[in-house]
Parts: sequence; structure tokens; C-alpha cells
Amino acid sequence: MSTESDEIGPTTMPVDVFSPTPQQQEMPLARIHGEPVLSIPQDLYIPPDALEVILEAFEGPLDLLLYLIRRQNLNILDIPIAEITRQYTKYIEMMHEMKLELAAEYLVMAAILAEIKSRLLLPRPPDTEATEDDPRAELIRRLQEYERFKAAAENIEALPRVERDTCVVHATADGQKVVRLPPTVERQELILAFKDVLRRVDLQAPHAIKRDTLSVRQRMGEVLKAIGDGSFHPFASLFTPAEGRLGVVVTFAAMLELAKDRLIDIIQEGPFNPIYLKSSTANSNV
Repeated sequence: MSTESDEIGPTTMPVDVFSPTPQQQEMPLARIHGEPVLSIPQDLYIPPDALEVILEAFEGPLDLLLYLIRRQNLNILDIPIAEITRQYTKYIEMMHEMKLELAAEYLVMAAILAEIKSRLLLPRPPDTEATEDDPRAELIRRLQEYERFKAAAENIEALPRVERDTCVVHATADGQKVVRLPPTVERQELILAFKDVLRRVDLQAPHAIKRDTLSVRQRMGEVLKAIGDGSFHPFASLFTPAEGRLGVVVTFAAMLELAKDRLIDIIQEGPFNPIYLKSSTANSNV
């Protein structure tokens, strides 16, 4: 006869009836100085105004009126005061039911709507109907002004904002040399500089009875010798006013010949800036 112990195979693991059942830990309500708080303190006092609800949809009574007019697709120049007043008071009653604190501006606007409605209902003398202004005119003016400012604020808000839509990036290239090539001298700039030299020569040229014959080829050599050190020389410094107009013209012709033969460089940093001359042969010799 086989017993119950004989039916259990040798590989069967016994069940540990004493192992604890896994349980979910209670979530703390809060943590104060790193310590969990599992229950609400009995002496905890919550003030009535601890919860503040901010309605972002309406920023004031004019914003609410503008919303009601747009929702009903009404003409802002011909506001039906009765319908708008009814919707406005319904909204205020809803805020009272939700126990939200009403700002004084909403109550003042309700009083203004009631006054306008009463002025429209009261009979007016026949002689004043043509001269009396519309009671809604001031309210319409305020709504139009508020609508313009609100549209301007929305347009400004839609503009790209630094650190919200875009970010400023600075990039530096270390170890690189930027080579700035001198700009090309325009012919008009060269002629203007030459005219300025001629004007000064006319003012300073002394009276000469006899003039020596000047050679353009010889003056080319003198100009190359004067700027042969490889540095920049001002354009006006290469002229000798004592030689008169003839000497100035010969020197200018020598410069043009040297520039045509690529023996000198004529450089100007920008429009109306001083013009400098530099020897090209000095760079090649170095």
C-alpha cells in the first residue's frame, strides 16, 4: 500500500508556506526635509484662498464682451445690448456657482450694460432724438480700442523671440589667417586725387621764368627709387609742387606708365580714402 509520501517524486520542491506575500508600499503624500509624510497632520490649516484659479481666456470685462460679440458673429458697431447683457450676466452667475472671486471690473461692466439697456428702453423727447448720442457709442469706442491693442499684442507675440524660437550662435576659427586683399582703385578715384593735387599746385606754384625739360622715363626711375623700400607712400607725397603743373603732369604720367607695366601697386582702402603707392619689384626681390 502506497502512502501520500510515496506519490511525491524526488524532484518535487516543497512549498514554503511561511514566505511573505509581496505588498505594494504606500506612496507618501509629500516629503519634508527628505522624510516621507504618509498621513495628513491633524493640526494642518488650509486657508480659504490657498487655491487661486486664473482664467486665461478672459483678461477683463472688455475681453469677455469681445469674445461674446465674436462668438455670435455680431457687428461691433451695432451691438444688441439686450442679448449681450443676458450672456454677460449668465457668465457672471456661472462664476458665482463655481465660487470664483469676481473682480470689481466685471461688476462695473454689468452695471454699465444695465444702464445702457435702460437708456435705450426709456422714451426720449422727439426734439432730442436727432441730437442725443447713442448710449452704446462709448462702449463701442472702448471695444474697438481694446481690439486694436489686443491684435497688436498678438502680432508681437507671434514674432520670433531670442532663446525661444532662435538662439545666437558664435563660431570662431582658431589658427586661421584672414588675408584681406586691397580693393581695386577706380579710375574716377584716381582722377579726383590728381585734380586735388593740381588744385594745390595752382595755389602754391611760384612764378618761374624758365622751365627745364622733364622726361617721363626719367621720372619713372625717380618714382621707383622713391618707393623702392617696399612700404606704402602717399600719392600726394610723390609730387613736387615747386615744379609747377608741368612737373605734376609728368609725375602723374610716370605713375600711369609704371602701373601699366605692373611695376607699382596703387592701393586705396575705400571710397574717398587716401591713395597709396607701393613698389611691386620690392616684393618680388624679397
